[in-house]
Amino acid sequence: MKILVIKSSPHEHSSSNLLAGHFIRGAKEKGHDITEFDAAHGNLHPCIGCDACRMSGPCCQKDDMEGVREAVLTSDMMVFVTPLYYFGMSAQLKILIDRFYSFNGELMAKQMKTALIVAAWDSGEWTMKEIEGHYMTLCRYLRFSNQGMILGTGCGTPAMTSKTRFPQQAYEFGKRIGM
Repeated sequence: MKILVIKSSPHEHSSSNLLAGHFIRGAKEKGHDITEFDAAHGNLHPCIGCDACRMSGPCCQKDDMEGVREAVLTSDMMVFVTPLYYFGMSAQLKILIDRFYSFNGELMAKQMKTALIVAAWDSGEWTMKEIEGHYMTLCRYLRFSNQGMILGTGCGTPAMTSKTRFPQQAYEFGKRIGM
């Protein structure tokens, strides 16, 4: 299976990227073809709502989204990876998802498999409620087939994250994908 992993932490050595690395290792061991895109360090501009694309592209903006669109449409699965920022996804990931507008129809028809990996400093039972709800709403609207979530609480730094159960869960999740 072709899996596109979209990372979005501004910090290269972040807790969310650490969890993504474990997922990727497990998925590669299972034989999946992995492509990574770093939304935090890519050249992406916010959707300007001009509707020039009419939801079927191309977008009038010329940036990395052209390549992301190709990667999305040729993949079997997307994995969204984000730190938890004020109980939602990073702005960098939100910019990328907002730009799905330019190929909404194609994306909906594809019924893409997706997953979510989040790392949060907080460890309260309510910490992931809002991002989980947002992700599930995206799945419903875009007809994504949710394959699962790693919601890493108590993962404020990579050192903290390494001491939790979440790296192992991410690795095992990667190994289970496609079964």
